[in-house]
Amino acid sequence: MSARDRIRAVAETLREPRSVNWISEQADAAWSTTNEELQDLVDQGQLRRVEAGETTRYQPDYTRLLFEEIRTLIEENTREELRSELAAITEEIEEWQVTYEVETWEELEQSLADGDLASAELRERRDVIAFWRENEEDRRLIKHALELYSDVEVAREQMTDVADRATS
Repeated sequence: MSARDRIRAVAETLREPRSVNWISEQADAAWSTTNEELQDLVDQGQLRRVEAGETTRYQPDYTRLLFEEIRTLIEENTREELRSELAAITEEIEEWQVTYEVETWEELEQSLADGDLASAELRERRDVIAFWRENEEDRRLIKHALELYSDVEVAREQMTDVADRATS
């Protein structure tokens, strides 16, 4: 992987604004290369520049990432596949609710403080919490994808019609 690829990989996974120095260090790339690549990513709309005092930091454009994830879901899945995945996620969450006698992952997280739990049970519950949170995020994205599915189909048809007229 090239230095620029490493820089992009680090930049795409940022969870909070980070400086050129931090990104350069994480990507094991020269500061000048990192700075150039980050400027390119800002120009392409993939990153946003955030001024924090006298330091410039960079973070992903979270709105763009959200819409790209939704678009990918729509492009790679049929409506029925999305509905099926939504049902599977809901079923899994309901099983956890029954198994642990809680309504939310937050309640399950609070149960970690129970002094009667063995280390294996603590690990299991931590794993379930992580999966539960991930499932909720997936469920949210799938719901958005289903809500926008028809609109995206119409937009695709319009693009195809325009392209067909242009080539005719």
